[in-house]
Amino acid sequence: MAAKGITFDDIMRDLKAQKVAPVYYLMGEEDYYIDKLSDAIVDAVLTEDEKDFNLDIVYGAETEIDKVIELAHAYPMMAERRVVLVREAQALRTLEGLETYLEHLTPTTVLVFCHKHGKLDARKAAAKAIQEVGVLFESKRLYDNQLAPFISQYLHKHNVDIEPQAIQMLAGHVGSDLSRLTTEMDKLLLALNGNRVVGAALVEEQTGMSKDFNDYELQAALAQRNIFRANQIVKYYQGNPRSFFIGRTLTNLFTFFSDVMLAYYAPDKSDAGIAAWLGKMEWKVRQDIGPARRNYSGVKVMQILAEIRKTDAHSKGVGGVRTPHEELLQDLIFFILH
Repeated sequence: MAAKGITFDDIMRDLKAQKVAPVYYLMGEEDYYIDKLSDAIVDAVLTEDEKDFNLDIVYGAETEIDKVIELAHAYPMMAERRVVLVREAQALRTLEGLETYLEHLTPTTVLVFCHKHGKLDARKAAAKAIQEVGVLFESKRLYDNQLAPFISQYLHKHNVDIEPQAIQMLAGHVGSDLSRLTTEMDKLLLALNGNRVVGAALVEEQTGMSKDFNDYELQAALAQRNIFRANQIVKYYQGNPRSFFIGRTLTNLFTFFSDVMLAYYAPDKSDAGIAAWLGKMEWKVRQDIGPARRNYSGVKVMQILAEIRKTDAHSKGVGGVRTPHEELLQDLIFFILH
């Protein structure tokens, strides 16, 4: 069952059809897909009653590959199959010996490795051996232009729609942390009370994020170089400190102005060309990145990025700076706009 380039949906579809591989190596930067797949594999192989005697969970930092292989050679008790789940597989000192096991598999064992925040070198013998008989899956972080479809599709699976502004608020508030993003969406689903549309007002109510005063609206104001609107949002943050986290705001601003800088180098300067170059939605370029590119010179954008870095350092107390975060943001916004 060679599975090079297999996707999350491919694996989930196979599991639902009871097509289970003898070994899975789940790796990458996005924890969400690794966690979802490892849970789905266990549930596809074992019933709740069977898990007590046929599910072994070990941790890479606390075990060795020899112990993992020993567990894999064991036979199930009162069940057709068993699962050996290796969490934090990135902490295993070596995979030496795994190739030998894969040449002489125990047919009643499903072996699952969860390797987070990194990946196995595909050129290694172990990686090639896994691909020959099982599944080697890389869990990649989503690009910004993939967040909106992810949010819509997640809610559509629950027969729920979502307004465009609500999508922008969620994406801007949470970012590409899919575990946290799905947790926030689950809260919204519980709060719907029979309704079938997630609106901006519900997101505001459940997350504490204002639909009118947030990082996304701040970016839009800065892109348009709208001094009055930008200062309105800063004033709101100053009066509502619980809605403001400087680390998140600085990260969002740095990402935005980095995209503006990269847009200068797009071979095709049309909205569609810049969107393709950056991996963004075209409406995002048209609404924010394009206006910012016209309102700020390349030199100014470089200065803004440097100032954001400096503000971030000051917010963490570097250099003995103890300026309140609201004041740091106000100074930064003044620098950007003037």
